[in-house]
Amino acid sequence: MSLLPELRYPTVTEILTSARALAARRPALCTLREVGRSRAGRPLHLLSVGRARRAVLVVAGAHSNEPTGGATLLDVAERVLNERELRFGTSWHFLLCADPDGASLHHTPAPRSLFDYHLGFFRPAGHEQPEWSPAVLPPDRLPPETRALTGVIDELRPYLQVTLHGTDLGGSWVQLTKDIPGLAEPFAKSAAELNIPVERGASDAAGWPASGPGVHVMPAPGAGAAYPSMPDDARNSTWYHAHRYGGLTAIVEVPMWASDLVDDPAPHPAPAVALRRLAGRLLQDTRQVERVLADVTPRLPEVEGPLLRASRWGLELVPGLAADWMHTPPADTTRAYVGSVDAFARRLPLRAASMLLRVLLEHDDRAAPRLERLVASWSEAFADRFRARWVPLERQIEHQSRTVVAAAIHARARGV
Repeated sequence: MSLLPELRYPTVTEILTSARALAARRPALCTLREVGRSRAGRPLHLLSVGRARRAVLVVAGAHSNEPTGGATLLDVAERVLNERELRFGTSWHFLLCADPDGASLHHTPAPRSLFDYHLGFFRPAGHEQPEWSPAVLPPDRLPPETRALTGVIDELRPYLQVTLHGTDLGGSWVQLTKDIPGLAEPFAKSAAELNIPVERGASDAAGWPASGPGVHVMPAPGAGAAYPSMPDDARNSTWYHAHRYGGLTAIVEVPMWASDLVDDPAPHPAPAVALRRLAGRLLQDTRQVERVLADVTPRLPEVEGPLLRASRWGLELVPGLAADWMHTPPADTTRAYVGSVDAFARRLPLRAASMLLRVLLEHDDRAAPRLERLVASWSEAFADRFRARWVPLERQIEHQSRTVVAAAIHARARGV
């Protein structure tokens, strides 16, 4: 029986309620405890199944706008309880939500369209994201959510950390901080069975070597960055923290809406030209949002908060990223990669506009209708360009769960 009352993305409260039910059902195996508090004082909870020293840590909710992970976490916990072989010599630990403050600000439990999704959109600025803050902040300024996560890793010393991520529109892919031989096959098989495209040229992993379609392995320290302007480095994030104890991290991404355009390995006829064109459009779209922001700022002089900080942060990334695409040779020359960059170029200004729109609506600002029309048109154009099709939630969960379990099994079998 599903732990979710209906097929929609669960809230943090619902995830916690389900975790409590699991712990109460199998008290000899399960414990549920608080491992930290957020900046706003919200608790971070860890569900543990088993007591073996060899551990797997599963993290949900690191990015508030990627809601599949909470449902997947509950599904994997159910599997671990029901399948004894998964618990043999291994304990499983589930951080229910790494950023409960962020989750409280993203409001799309059952989005009907990309526009609907963006009306409730929130994703914090990079330095406020628990996994990424170590890449951009000194140790004495890390947020409490980051310290809670690294504290759990220090305590458990997992051989595998799996962090559950997602994308609004595209395909599924995996990022690994070390290779897991054998993972690519079950990952690809699951995606094919569930009709989920594999994102073969994910811009998030631009320049990373691949151990199979959609399975990207972090390059060695010292490797050049595909996007030199980006302020963060995955090797300084919490993903790499498990390496202190001989472990590794797998980041499993699954789409809400699918597009076969990101699963096309054919060579692009002119990738450098295409990236320059996308950079130009990115700059043009960003200027539209910046003009609205400049117009409304004098009317909102005292307004500050996570939505506005995140909107501004996203806009600030654009000039450097556009320059990277214009002046750096493409990290990949496939149609899949160019498609992934196209999606990235649409997301940045769309997300900035969406979060700014929420601020304007809250203050009943006269610029809100104009910006809402822009968010609507960009959302529609994004969906149309990529021929978006909704991935049923049960398939999002199933594919992500299968990949988590396969990663745990293959990493353990090969002593990774």
